[in-house]
Amino acid sequence: MGLFSFFKKAGSKALVKEEEKAVESSLAKDIAKKAKISVFHSMVKSMNLNVEDLNIDLDDDVVIVSGTTDSHETREKIVLTLGNVEGIATVDDRINVVVPPPTSQFYTVQKGDSLSKIAKEFYGDPMMYKQIFEANKPMLDHPDKIYPGQSLRIPNLTA
Repeated sequence: MGLFSFFKKAGSKALVKEEEKAVESSLAKDIAKKAKISVFHSMVKSMNLNVEDLNIDLDDDVVIVSGTTDSHETREKIVLTLGNVEGIATVDDRINVVVPPPTSQFYTVQKGDSLSKIAKEFYGDPMMYKQIFEANKPMLDHPDKIYPGQSLRIPNLTA
């Protein structure tokens, strides 16, 4: 029994390697987060929407988006684009709308839904599916390509 002295700068690098792994893991997470944010920016940019000072951040499964636009439609399209990504549970919408017109509704697609069925429910006319389709472009590229769980923008047509 007793104290044993060792030379501090010699020996196994086990602790150093664990510290390096922790740092690398932290760096990998940071790089992955930045890559995801970059993808989100690319998705929004590809939509050619009028939004100024766009800022997107990510906190686990929550996307935080801010900026300024002159249209509720643009704000809603950005929120839907970012929210309809696998692994994202919530979009924290901090987008400022300069001139807010009447708000659209959001609708979650159910099994067996079609745009014409949704149009009949909201407008009383299944042929008005085109308005829903147009309101969700470019997220939707074909009226028949919707899926259960997807959120859609249902525009207010009375305005």
